Amino acid sequence: MIDAIKRVFAISELRSKIIYTLILLVVCRIGAYIPVPGINGEAAINLFKFATGGGQNLFQLVDIFSGGAFAKMTLLALGVMPYIQASIILQLLIALIPSLQREIRESPDQGRRKLSKWTRTSTLLFGLMQSGLFAKYAISVNHSSPGIIISEIMDVQAFGFPWLFYLIVMFSMTTGTLLLMWIGEQISEKGIGNGISLIIAIGIISSFPSTIGSIIQQLNLESQEAGQLTFVSLIVLAALFVFIIIGTILVIQGQRRVPLQYARRIVGRHEVQGGSSHIPLKVNYSGVIPVIFASSLLMFPATIGQFLGKGTWLGQLSNYFLPGGWIYTIMYVLLILFFTYFWTATQFKPEQIASDMKKNGAFIPGIRQGRPTQDYLETTMSRITFAGAIFLAIIAILPNLVGRLMGVDANISQFFGGTSLLILVGVILDTTKQIESHLLMKRYDGFMTKGRLRGR
Repeated sequence: MIDAIKRVFAISELRSKIIYTLILLVVCRIGAYIPVPGINGEAAINLFKFATGGGQNLFQLVDIFSGGAFAKMTLLALGVMPYIQASIILQLLIALIPSLQREIRESPDQGRRKLSKWTRTSTLLFGLMQSGLFAKYAISVNHSSPGIIISEIMDVQAFGFPWLFYLIVMFSMTTGTLLLMWIGEQISEKGIGNGISLIIAIGIISSFPSTIGSIIQQLNLESQEAGQLTFVSLIVLAALFVFIIIGTILVIQGQRRVPLQYARRIVGRHEVQGGSSHIPLKVNYSGVIPVIFASSLLMFPATIGQFLGKGTWLGQLSNYFLPGGWIYTIMYVLLILFFTYFWTATQFKPEQIASDMKKNGAFIPGIRQGRPTQDYLETTMSRITFAGAIFLAIIAILPNLVGRLMGVDANISQFFGGTSLLILVGVILDTTKQIESHLLMKRYDGFMTKGRLRGR
């Protein structure tokens, strides 16, 4: 392990990327502790703990994704959820509107810039809307439990409307979300790993100490009486923890190798006859993106409903979508299945693979080149995607179901399994793979440099 770390930091370019990424992630964590002007952070945390009460709660899940920023009502309380929600909607629009698909296919660079511009604009709108609802929620909470909002800011009103507080919250939180979006893009471009996924993952990791503290507290080791959490429950959760890690790695890394035969191959400058190879089709082509998308999409209407309050019809409707409920679980599974197929359909290009195979004189044994090869790849990918999506959905919901049946605290069950752990393992695998590719590339360049020197 130490030797591997030394090899990683021995490459100056890779070392710079990792340090750059770590610095930006530290900035994210610092921002999670800066409260919105006019908010009493300590009072907000105490009220949040009282409001959640240890049960399955949507705000708990949002708080885990934001790395605790939501409970403290800080600048980064919204996290990257508005950005992800904007990305989902734009991806769906591209899939549904043929003209957008054609424009992106004909001019990829221009289409990518336009898509990035639309995503940023949509993120701004989502951030303003959700931060406005957050301000409304904070005011309603302040009425029942005074002390959350500083009274001097609430006193600045026009026609009975606290416009200054709304303005501060909306601009502060939206700016925080835009900052996270920019940091995520910078990490993806100049650092290592997927920036947005790493921001979510670092927020999940930050909840680890508090989760360990909750476990020790609920075991009640200092007393002879049985605690809320028993050792049997802890062993079961630990076993699920290991199962989910292994299962996630198997699903993400699993491949179906489609055999290939070559009528002719180009090796160096020479054409040789025959040869064999394979096409690695991933069991889960989309990684943990369906889990992130499904969670974000379910959070959006439910969070708005809870912000507006139980007295509204949307607030009453959001009660059916609380994490841990049967409707939430069913919708969560269906969305994971949908986004797994959706992402695979938008990223996997069987027609291009079939065309490249035909140009290179490659064919699948027993399958003709061209359209039959494309149909075969589509059918095979559809079948293995179904298996991968089902397994991903089972891994996502199993710990929460077991935790609910055993009466385990939601904070513990949500961390030790399901959404949080799936995202965490998936992000670590993706980042490790990128670091490994940099190492392989540098070794290859070094070998080629020596070869050129010998040739001279």
